Amino acid sequence: MNKLSNKKRSQVIAALVEGNSIRATCRMVGVAKGTVLTLLADIGRACAEFHDRTIRNVKSRRIQCDEIWSFCYAKEKNVPKEMQGKFGVGDVYTWTAIDADTKLAISWLVGKRSARHANAFISDLATRLANRVQLTTDGYRVYLDAVEGAFGCDVDYATLVKLYGEDRSEEVRYGPAKCIGAQAAIITGRPDPRHISTSYVERQNLTMRMSMRRFTRLTNAFSKKIENLMHAVALHFMYYNFCRIHQTLRVTPAMETGLTDHIWTVEDLIAML
Repeated sequence: MNKLSNKKRSQVIAALVEGNSIRATCRMVGVAKGTVLTLLADIGRACAEFHDRTIRNVKSRRIQCDEIWSFCYAKEKNVPKEMQGKFGVGDVYTWTAIDADTKLAISWLVGKRSARHANAFISDLATRLANRVQLTTDGYRVYLDAVEGAFGCDVDYATLVKLYGEDRSEEVRYGPAKCIGAQAAIITGRPDPRHISTSYVERQNLTMRMSMRRFTRLTNAFSKKIENLMHAVALHFMYYNFCRIHQTLRVTPAMETGLTDHIWTVEDLIAML
């Protein structure tokens, strides 16, 4: 690892953030698999620490939250009996919170789809905000207690439940069902009905599946260890916030928020090491 040049490091990171798998990156760059995984771990820890330290006192108006499914080691139905119930084996969810205006990914958490991880996620989000916000989530019930515990009455909170048709034809077996409507509900405060939406955070889910090979469905490019998944997610959000130009904003989310005055490069990420 110490012998890997910065040029090679940059090539590895650039390949990973553009959605290539570990083995594809090894073939493209000519670096051993173990070296790629070690670099991913190092840069993932650096990105997570930078995010935790930097994304603070965010002045936001509208926040959208959601969770995206993936799995580690094996799908839940295929987990060996002796490993069932172990964290990091089977279904894993990545909780995300995004600013609807600047598109900044404010908070994320890799865990289970449980009340405990919902509380941890929403509590972390609350500590990163500088003012009262309008918050929208889906109808998953654990959000209700989590938001109340983290924000109390100091939030304008609403939920949006989308309704889908039941088209079971073979042609749409692996595609999303058709959305036939949505039900909005005001939970606390006075959220603006015009901005009760989860569209931006759901679009972020697509960006994650396109940018991290281990999130791609129907492939064997899933995470074998939960730690590698966490490192990949940390790298993704660092690159998304600071390096990737948003098509609508024409700048990065970090620039739109005022966290930086320039577009970061992969070399800037490597410099954090």
